Amino acid sequence: MKVIDAAALDYKTLNEVLRQPEHDYVIEGCCGQRFIGAGMSDRNITVNGISGNALGAYLNNASITVNANAQDAVGDTMNAGKILIHGSAGDAAGYAMRGGKIYVRDHAGYRAGIHMKEYKKKVPIMIIGGCAGSFLGEYQAGGILIVLGLQEDHHPIIGNFPCTGMHGGKLFLRGDCRNLKFPPQVTADIASFEDLQGIMDDLKEYCSDFHYDLKTILSSPFTLVTPNSKNPYKQMYVAN
Repeated sequence: MKVIDAAALDYKTLNEVLRQPEHDYVIEGCCGQRFIGAGMSDRNITVNGISGNALGAYLNNASITVNANAQDAVGDTMNAGKILIHGSAGDAAGYAMRGGKIYVRDHAGYRAGIHMKEYKKKVPIMIIGGCAGSFLGEYQAGGILIVLGLQEDHHPIIGNFPCTGMHGGKLFLRGDCRNLKFPPQVTADIASFEDLQGIMDDLKEYCSDFHYDLKTILSSPFTLVTPNSKNPYKQMYVAN
């Protein structure tokens, strides 16, 4: 294991160190350095401090743990691997991610899961333990988004304009959220037992990572949001 004191390092120097032939790194004193772990594989990186934008961008089968908050664009276009955030994530977490897992213990900002996609058995998943900001799942084309709303701060579980332009994938919201305002291009229903079985392994893993109780999470129903049209844009543009 290699310990890196990042207090006096810029983002470029820090990432050059991470590309050395080691597999396990601990970054101490991180304070906003960008692109940590970008494009890397076969690495276990622990970040003590706040990571900057684009943590784990283009990640390719590496593991990153942040023991604090993370800034914007966590896992941008992530391909494989796992990112754990022991805090909150900024805007656009999981932007265009196409594989792997992002688990956020607390909250996420605007546009989490925007442009998420999947291909055959390559299905990305992001779980947010607290609340998510506006435009959640915007233009989602695939993958699984789960928002648990576990933080007791009386904020709504999601912000405004969720699932705008959604045309693939699934969004699970803990609680009966059918009264929330969704666009007409999606359908929101209480998740069935079979629906929940499809995410059960991920929920168990999330609870293990962050020491949550699975029974507590499952004590509330879940709302499943999916696209209800093969062409969700037909009313936004000209008829076709």
